[in-house]
Amino acid sequence: MDKTELFQQFVAFTTAVHEVKHDITKGLKPEGITPVQYDILEYIAVSQPVTLSQISGCHHISMPNASREIRKLREKQLCEKVSAKGDRRVQLIRLTEAGQRLMDGVFGQIETRFHQRVGHLSESEIKDIGNALHLLHTKVFS
Repeated sequence: MDKTELFQQFVAFTTAVHEVKHDITKGLKPEGITPVQYDILEYIAVSQPVTLSQISGCHHISMPNASREIRKLREKQLCEKVSAKGDRRVQLIRLTEAGQRLMDGVFGQIETRFHQRVGHLSESEIKDIGNALHLLHTKVFS
């Protein structure tokens, strides 16, 4: 396989990932949280602590918009800002206990749906998928 074919497979794969993510999270977004705010909470939950610039860059939103959404999430007591150890100028954003509980609940529902998608697979296939995901994560997505 040449690199062009590999790229085409990559594009098809990432498109499928987005479609599956949309399907597996459909209807799970908590009430009172906008889709942008949910995406930010999900990112913080997986990557915390994060900076405002990381949120802005990852979600393709301007720094002022990211700051506004974080302010709204802080008002809802779902995330908080803390100073980085060693450099008080750097503000890190992490989930509060309430934010962590919220995201744990959502991730629990996502996990249930995930298990429904892979429930028919053999142990060998699950192991192969785990190895493939590890390889993708370490070689392509890091």
